[in-house]
Amino acid sequence: MTTRIDTRFAELKKAGRSAFVTFLMAGDPDPAASLEIIKALPKAGADVIELGMPFTDPMADGPSIQAAGLRALKAGMTLKKTLELVRGFRKDDDATPIVLMGYYNPIYIYGVDKFLGDAKSAGVDGLIIVDLPPEEDDELCVPAMKAGLNFIRLATPTTDDKRLPAVLANSSGFVYYVAITGITGAAAADATAVSEAVARIKRHTKLPVCVGFGIRTPENARAIASHASGAVVGTALVDALKSSLDAEGRATAKTVNAVAELTASLAQGVKGAQQAAE
Repeated sequence: MTTRIDTRFAELKKAGRSAFVTFLMAGDPDPAASLEIIKALPKAGADVIELGMPFTDPMADGPSIQAAGLRALKAGMTLKKTLELVRGFRKDDDATPIVLMGYYNPIYIYGVDKFLGDAKSAGVDGLIIVDLPPEEDDELCVPAMKAGLNFIRLATPTTDDKRLPAVLANSSGFVYYVAITGITGAAAADATAVSEAVARIKRHTKLPVCVGFGIRTPENARAIASHASGAVVGTALVDALKSSLDAEGRATAKTVNAVAELTASLAQGVKGAQQAAE
């Protein structure tokens, strides 16, 4: 099985550069505006798109992403509509990998088999489910793999060498290394610590290792991308989106461009890591 994620990372490796991975909440600030924003990301330089599945009780999300989830839910976003969003994106883009990131509860309520079938047919490539540990792989991870979806696992600064093999056992697509101990948007990632952590993880796996949490600026992105297979940015993009909304929290004429312009700037930072290494 070769997914769009596998293909994209192989292309980037051949080109000698890291991936720029963007995160936005599906349906933020409303389903229609969300689709237009997501459509703009690849042209602005996103190599992989992560979409948050809005959920009322997140654990890993900081205030900005929690607020984005609440805006999406208030606008009527559901898991079914998230899959429709992916389907809408796929009408114009069949190459950019899409990863759904979130929590197990909405998928459990939807029904695992139905969700996996609908996700695959919509054009989803991978899943990051924050609250399902390796001990629960039979719940979703193994069925997802059988359905042709990558199951991407999180490794953190507290994932030691004893725990790491279990985390990596059924992982595919890439490994997501959480650069800080805490929630999203809480602190800046330290490039030196990230370099050591990525090197340690790569001793255990041949999968690409992408780094997220704590990357907000092109300079951050460049520093992290010089050590990792990819840099993931979420909170900064969500904040740019929020700052473009009107007083009622609705999209304005500036919203798509606000996200696209920051995406382009961050993408240049990631690409600058390759230039710095040459």
